[in-house]
Amino acid sequence: MKKMTEKALHDSFAGESMAHMKYIVFSEIAEKEGFPNVARLFKAIAYAEQVHATNHARNLGLLKKTVDNLQEAIDGETFEIEEMYPAYKAIAEVQEENGAKRSMDFALQAEKIHAELYSQAKKEVSEGKDIEIGEIYICPVCGYTHIGTPPEKCPVCGVPSSKFKKF
Repeated sequence: MKKMTEKALHDSFAGESMAHMKYIVFSEIAEKEGFPNVARLFKAIAYAEQVHATNHARNLGLLKKTVDNLQEAIDGETFEIEEMYPAYKAIAEVQEENGAKRSMDFALQAEKIHAELYSQAKKEVSEGKDIEIGEIYICPVCGYTHIGTPPEKCPVCGVPSSKFKKF
C-alpha cells in the first residue's frame, strides 16, 4: 500500500473510532436526560462509525486471528502501562491538573488487569481452547475490571459494587 493511502486509512480509522466512542457516551447522556430517541440515534450512528472503522482496519490489515489479536491487545495494554499513562500522569502532575491525573491513574490501574486477562486468554487460545471465565464486572467510574463476584467497593475508586456493569 502506498504511504499516503496508508496514512489516510490510519487517520480515518482513528477518527471513526473516536466518533464511535463519543456517540456512545453522548447516547448515555441523552438517555439520562430523558431523550430516549436521541439516545437511540446516537447509538445507531455510533454503530455506523464502527462499521467505517472496521472497514478501514480491514484494509490496513489490522484484523487477524484471535491469538494474534490477543497479542496486539497485550502489546497495547503493556505500552499504556509502561510508557503512556506514567508519562501522561507525570504531565498532569507537573501542570497540577488533578482531574486528568486521577483519570490517568484510573486507566493505568485498569490496564494492568486487562493485560493480565488478555495474557491468560492468549495462553488458552494458543492451546486451541476458549477461556473459562465467570461474569465480568466493570466499575463505571474508573474501569476497574473484576472476574466473578466483585468486592463490596471498588478497590481503586471506592464505588459500591452495586454500580458495576456486568458482562
